[in-house]
Amino acid sequence: MTPQEFIAKWQPVTLSERSACHSHFNDLCLVLGQPQPVAADPDGAWYTFERGVRKTTGGHGWADVWMRGKFGWEYKKKRRDLAAAYQQLLQYREDLENPPLLVVCDMDRFEVHTNFTGTVKHVYAFDLEGLADPDNLDVLRKVFTDPDALKPGQTTEAITEQAAERFGQLADGMRLRNVPAHDAAHFLMKLMFCMFAEDIGLLKGNVFSRILDNVTEQRVGGLPLPAAGAELSGLLARLFGAMSDGGYFGATRILHFNGGLFADADVIDLEPGEINKLKVLNDLDWSDVEPSVFGTLFERTLDPAKRSQIGAHYTSRADIETLLLPVVMQPLRREWADVQAKCEKLTEAAQQAKTKATANRKRKARGKALTDFVHRLSEVSVLDPACGSGNFLYVALHLLLDLEKEVITYAARYEVGLFPHVRPTQLAGIEINEYAQELASVVIWIGYLQWMHHNGFNPPSNPVLEPIESIRRMDAILDLSDPEHPKEPEWPHAEFIVGNPPFLGGKLMRTNLSDDYMDALFTLWGDRVRPEADLCCYWLEKGRQSIDRKRAMRAGLLATQGVRGGANRETLKRIKQSGEIFFAVSDREWILDGANVHISMVGFDDGREPTRTLDDAPVGVINSNLTATADTTSANRLAVHAGVGFMGDTKGGAFDIVSHRAVELLTCPNPHGRPNSDVVVPWTNGMDVTRRSRDMWIIDFGVGLSESEAAKYEQPFEYLKQHVRSNRLASRSKIKDWWLHERPRVDMREAIGARPRFLATVTVSKHRLFVWMEAPTLPDHQLIAFARSDDYFFGVMHSRIHELWGLKLGTRLETRPRYTPTTCFETFPFPVATVLRPEGGVADSGSTPAAQSSRGAGALREAIATAAK
Repeated sequence: MTPQEFIAKWQPVTLSERSACHSHFNDLCLVLGQPQPVAADPDGAWYTFERGVRKTTGGHGWADVWMRGKFGWEYKKKRRDLAAAYQQLLQYREDLENPPLLVVCDMDRFEVHTNFTGTVKHVYAFDLEGLADPDNLDVLRKVFTDPDALKPGQTTEAITEQAAERFGQLADGMRLRNVPAHDAAHFLMKLMFCMFAEDIGLLKGNVFSRILDNVTEQRVGGLPLPAAGAELSGLLARLFGAMSDGGYFGATRILHFNGGLFADADVIDLEPGEINKLKVLNDLDWSDVEPSVFGTLFERTLDPAKRSQIGAHYTSRADIETLLLPVVMQPLRREWADVQAKCEKLTEAAQQAKTKATANRKRKARGKALTDFVHRLSEVSVLDPACGSGNFLYVALHLLLDLEKEVITYAARYEVGLFPHVRPTQLAGIEINEYAQELASVVIWIGYLQWMHHNGFNPPSNPVLEPIESIRRMDAILDLSDPEHPKEPEWPHAEFIVGNPPFLGGKLMRTNLSDDYMDALFTLWGDRVRPEADLCCYWLEKGRQSIDRKRAMRAGLLATQGVRGGANRETLKRIKQSGEIFFAVSDREWILDGANVHISMVGFDDGREPTRTLDDAPVGVINSNLTATADTTSANRLAVHAGVGFMGDTKGGAFDIVSHRAVELLTCPNPHGRPNSDVVVPWTNGMDVTRRSRDMWIIDFGVGLSESEAAKYEQPFEYLKQHVRSNRLASRSKIKDWWLHERPRVDMREAIGARPRFLATVTVSKHRLFVWMEAPTLPDHQLIAFARSDDYFFGVMHSRIHELWGLKLGTRLETRPRYTPTTCFETFPFPVATVLRPEGGVADSGSTPAAQSSRGAGALREAIATAAK
């Protein structure tokens, strides 16, 4: 049959869907050269008319045509609502094995809807006359032969990036016009929601698009009217007012939205060029924006502090699920598996029942088990105590909805009609940023409504939105509402605590958070978190406390990769003392504030979780350093090593000088007759060790030298007056003696001062190496100096065994291991030193420090075996 013959035959037909759909489809197969269902699959196993399905909303249905792995096809009578037919297919698709294409047809119009995961939804639409077009014929042919060829090239992430970028242009314009930042953000969020609501059919009659079209079409000489901005503002104010309470905008009935977002009708006048940008923005398909990405990107456009991150990478939904699946979904899916097993037993009992009454009781019990579990899901609470723009909360909500739909689909098999009860109001958040707090609620609601739309469920109404009052704007770890009496904030009750708390190293916290804030924090938290620990450790400890006090059941938080060692690890030790770590990722690449970093993930509870998973592998235990082998974190510091390893000198200013300047100073005389070599000495930092030496020197007045005594070394002192004094006096330094180094490491100087040489290693380096340094070289704070000069010590320190020990007990800066003397050196049990006897064999050196530390040899053997794994 030719396309023209098909068109001629079916144009006059007015038969009902049931009367005509089989004939229409068989004729279409003839046109396309495709097999017909009955001939191709007589048993109807993979290609059939009237495929029986169970609706996700309950009850049975029939898909008019189905081909496994290709399409589901739904017919309607001519000029009927194809949108309703598409909603039917959305309710059928799980039972149709989720085909990549969903086709609706009324015998006069064709719509092919793509159903690929992670891509923008696309509709190929044409009418009966259009069937003669080769391109349209090709679309239908690919429905049968190659559905992947119809897969949209644009991903949801790509369209989301476009939307955020164009919103950023609008935000830039408002910033240049000095529009208050919060007012601009609130207005842009309302515009964003209007575009989304229109594209999923909640804002009826394309009312937002019509407003923009009406304004932009009014032109004089091809230019927008100067009054266009004022006219648009008036129309938007009326629309926002209608959305606030429900009502009419012209002849269009507007639903009651509110939810806090439309509690006011405030608008901001847009310039003509901005109106055109808004119209271009409106042309995007907002129904497919990815909320887990959009929140981050939109926040960057709104918050001036994050403008530099625009264009940088963002955390994907898949990354967030890495944490949420084991922490939130694993126990819920276990519960669901138990419910399914119970239902299967009740079904079997009903089938074997001897009386109808008994069978009915079993079926009723099965229905109650399913209803109870849906109710259980509706009571799950999730808290993100550093929620940002709501990405973790949105993904958690989406996962709960997916599980609930799975339950609803399962229940439909047994004629149990259930509907979604999971709601955004089950989520709670804490956020200190004013832009992010409001945005989080909007992002979560968009994600929820989008899920309902894509899965064929009716959205809520009267109102469509509800305020998520549980997303609070507050500091999560320090309540300064009464500055004279700081207190620890109370987190909401929540079954699950998840999120990505801020990372800030101990050395940077005072600079970024102020001395007063840190003093109050340290006083309030006492010894629960070590003062040197990263800021994220306060969230980990607060999560542990919430579980200990029965205010939460499980927690899963991101942490700096350094959480595995040093002061940070003490927080994980506290978690294991009161509960257990059941899930961890020790080292994972992540996006933090637009930058690539390495992080750890930690999931913990009160100890009831029966499984342990580390780096995607099942393990028996997870130690506080996020390993699963021998627990090297329990290694004690050995007294024999005390007073040997030290961090180097911290200069705290431009005391270092190049070699030719040092030579000049060394040749200058002084009135007291002392040489400048007393205070001008070689200086070495980590770069000099790992690369070629730069032959640097440093002016070092040692410890406690008075200003008057230092001034007697005239030229070195004068150099410091010119290059150091002003900066030091203006800095945060607590050392008032500006001519002295910030932290001269008195103990280190005393330990290495009498030795002709000492050993040193770089604190942070990809490769661990130890080098000899000759006196009077001064090591920088990025070096660890060891007050030993014997070759035996050098050999042990440079051994493979000690390298592995240091890797296990140290921390990391991204991919580079960090070596600390307290954990990597002072815990390391040296092997017994031996000497050769003249007659053969070996003898214990007995009194050497190495022999004394050999009492730890058993731990060393276990550590070697551990490291080798």
